Amino acid sequence: MTSAVPATGLRATARIHATADGRGGTALPLLAGQGPLALRRTRGTAAEAGVMLVGAMSAPLGGDHLTVEATAGPGARLALASAAATLALPGRGGEPARYDVRLTVEDGASVRWLPEPLVSVRGSDLRVHTRVELAPTARLLLREEQVLGRCGEDPGLLRSRLTAARGGCPLLDQELTCGPGAPGGWDGPAGLAGHRALGQLLVVDPAFAQAPPEAAVLGEFAAVTPLAGPAVLVTALAPDALRLRELLDAAVRTYGTP
Repeated sequence: MTSAVPATGLRATARIHATADGRGGTALPLLAGQGPLALRRTRGTAAEAGVMLVGAMSAPLGGDHLTVEATAGPGARLALASAAATLALPGRGGEPARYDVRLTVEDGASVRWLPEPLVSVRGSDLRVHTRVELAPTARLLLREEQVLGRCGEDPGLLRSRLTAARGGCPLLDQELTCGPGAPGGWDGPAGLAGHRALGQLLVVDPAFAQAPPEAAVLGEFAAVTPLAGPAVLVTALAPDALRLRELLDAAVRTYGTP
């Protein structure tokens, strides 16, 4: 994750800031998108503000650098989603692309980040890094889904990293690389047992401090791992995106939504 992306391609950042409105709801004083990252406010609950990320053009292509930055201020409730799957596409020059997500969740706030799957298209090279900073009383529900190639297609090279900190202390730092050229044998089918879809669900809830979830196995290719903090990580493999979503939706029902 340390290699720099060449200074070519598209640069675009979407910025979201949610604040408690003092009446039991959540306001969005900042909602600004660029290029392919268009933002639309959606109907939420009485206390929660909803934002939809809409792809306004094909991206990320090789050489592009896209960033989503979202902050939920004290007591705010924010639900983030995307309108469609994200396709990682090859560029003309073979340069890698980057997609960064930065979430900041302050005291008493909650964020749900539930994007549609990321599809690694043949010939693409994408580096994804999701960073989360949580206050000690913050709550989070985060889902990541990755599909290796379109139907009947070999995948591109995908490097994905998820880091989370709570109260300034590390909570999770996990990295996965798969596809052609991946190190350690991850360029073949053995590492993923022949599956083409992989995903994870990270739930952080202060209530877990009193009743922490237990380690468990959800079927043959899904596992529940309690973290060293009020958090749980569910990881899953599946033959396709539909089955992966079913597994992760079941995990949401079991471990709750912040």
